[in-house]
Amino acid sequence: MNKQIITIGFSPCPNDTFIFDALVNNKIDTGNLQFDAVLEDVQTLNQWAIQGKLAVTKLSYGVLPLVLAQYNLLHSGSALGNGVGPLLITNNSDNIKNINEQLIAIPGENTTAHLIFSLAYPDAKNKIFMRYDEIENFVLQGKGMGVIIHENRFTYTEKGLIKVTDLGDNWEKVTGNPIPLGGIVIKKTMNQQIQKQTDMLIKKSIEFAFSNYPQLNDYIRDHSQEMSEEVMRKHIDLYVNDYSLNLGEKGIAAVKKLMEVYNLLHRNVQYENTNFMV
Repeated sequence: MNKQIITIGFSPCPNDTFIFDALVNNKIDTGNLQFDAVLEDVQTLNQWAIQGKLAVTKLSYGVLPLVLAQYNLLHSGSALGNGVGPLLITNNSDNIKNINEQLIAIPGENTTAHLIFSLAYPDAKNKIFMRYDEIENFVLQGKGMGVIIHENRFTYTEKGLIKVTDLGDNWEKVTGNPIPLGGIVIKKTMNQQIQKQTDMLIKKSIEFAFSNYPQLNDYIRDHSQEMSEEVMRKHIDLYVNDYSLNLGEKGIAAVKKLMEVYNLLHRNVQYENTNFMV
């Protein structure tokens, strides 16, 4: 059988390699489709999504309004949850007195973390954008404050850094929704049946991964060599859940709320927020 090759982009973080391992490494039957993985950091994936580079890709929900003309959102593969949002940290508690005047490192301009930070601190304008895994050192070196995500949420206290605000907790309190961190989108130009098939196969890949959990395979380890297995599992436990299997009504409502907030913060951005799902 000649399979149709579909390029899929996701991050090397344990939650993503956990989700997509079975899909891209032939551990489940993918029928007439073959998925070729491209692993990149989330900011790169966001930029590529804006450019329409990949057929299927992970992205930050903060960038979703910018790509709706090109992509549909899949029901499976998302990262949403409670208590899993970004944190604002500092190396000096004195900085807390004048947050809006501080230089603050953000993990990418077009990221959910930036949007959720902006909801909490709309008057903070002195920002610098960098890769998420460079922010801890930026704060440690006393260059400013930082918004951290992913595994850095579990390691910052070990380095003597101080939490200023749980930005995810603020989002939940203000909006009443779980935190929509990242989702999986697919090109609108692809055949509708293939879009739905891809959605179903990602769900199957997650189900396969859960059937072998808490065992960690080499695919997850190889892309997370600087993490302990304990941190890898924390990563998976926080970011892969029922919303990953299927967004459902509650998950879709959270995504729509994030897009509403985006529109309020970027009043010149218009989008149709009803028919964006596969």
